[in-house]
Amino acid sequence: MSTLQSARQQLKAHPLALDAVLAAGVLACMMAGSFVAPHEKDAVSWSLRTPASLSLVLMVLAALALVFRRRAPLTVLALTGTASIIECVTGDPRAPVAMAAVIALFTVASTTDRPTTLRAGLLTMTVLTGAAMLAGPLPWYAQENLGIFAWTGIGATAGDAVRSRRAFVQAIRERAEKAERTREEEARRRVAEERLRIARDLHDVVAHHIALVNVQAGVAAHIMDKRPDQAKEALAHVREASRSALNELRATVGLLRQSGDPEAPTEPAPGLARLDELVGTFRSAGLHVEVARADHGTTLPAAVDLAAYRVIQEALTNVQKHAGTEAKAEVSVVRVGPNVEITVLDNGAGEDDDPDSGGGHGLLGMRERVTALRGTLTTGPRYGGGFRVHAILPVKTRTTARDKPGEPV
Repeated sequence: MSTLQSARQQLKAHPLALDAVLAAGVLACMMAGSFVAPHEKDAVSWSLRTPASLSLVLMVLAALALVFRRRAPLTVLALTGTASIIECVTGDPRAPVAMAAVIALFTVASTTDRPTTLRAGLLTMTVLTGAAMLAGPLPWYAQENLGIFAWTGIGATAGDAVRSRRAFVQAIRERAEKAERTREEEARRRVAEERLRIARDLHDVVAHHIALVNVQAGVAAHIMDKRPDQAKEALAHVREASRSALNELRATVGLLRQSGDPEAPTEPAPGLARLDELVGTFRSAGLHVEVARADHGTTLPAAVDLAAYRVIQEALTNVQKHAGTEAKAEVSVVRVGPNVEITVLDNGAGEDDDPDSGGGHGLLGMRERVTALRGTLTTGPRYGGGFRVHAILPVKTRTTARDKPGEPV
């Protein structure tokens, strides 16, 4: 079995050799058909006959032409068809040279398109059958003449069926490859989105806590000699902020663990339920923050709850960093119809009151986070000084049904 398979692979790798083998087989069949003929009275018994020399030459030439059937199918069809016409007109007894024309017609039908197959098939059937009926030595109604018509039609039909099946298989293969590429692109897109989400979380966590650490460390350094008690309190805030930063970083990075890794994070993602705790960290850093809530106990999806928390966190961090030491901030959470609106205002008058002046990505991260939930975010300076951040988040999202409590999306 292995020897047969290796022989088939060798023949497929060398199509010219395969065609030569086919031509030799066709020549053998034509020779056998030309030397053997049935008795006219008894179709069961057979007798030997001697074909004409011209018939032998035509059979050899037609078989040689079949060797090049893949390279020039129409030319080979013309050559074998011409040899068949000559044999139909002059051969007596007739040799089956038309067998080569049938193979050539099959090749044309399997390697070209359907219009070409129709034209070539009709022309071959008409010319060969007409020549056999009108100019051949046999009566026009002879069985051999009708056989030429039938076999040429079968050759064209079989070749067209092979071509159609080959095209169908190729289309299925292309669709499968396209589907595979689409799955790979979708996987890459999801990986990119996940990386972007984790990058936003890391930015929000680090920017918030490092800003608090920076402010408290500056306060401690300023009052260390004159008011050591307050300096110790500021350093305690530094320690608490750094501990919170480490805890949130550990929880965020823990999302990258594999499902079988131990010690997976179990702490729920932050949300508006921890808004008082968040505001308390800024107040302890010296920022005056007022909070007004009118969301009437609305339960938000995990993704929306996390986005609202991160928007407020980033906005207050920007106030702490850019609005000046005397700035005041106002935070409002309001339920308006199917949306929840988050607004953060400040009256900062510092020289660096533009959050984008430092080249950071805080506002960009907020906008991407809100847009991912089909919400809107508007930011900009306030008339008379200060800055305004306003986010509108839908209470219900497309992923609400898939959200799990406490799991970030």
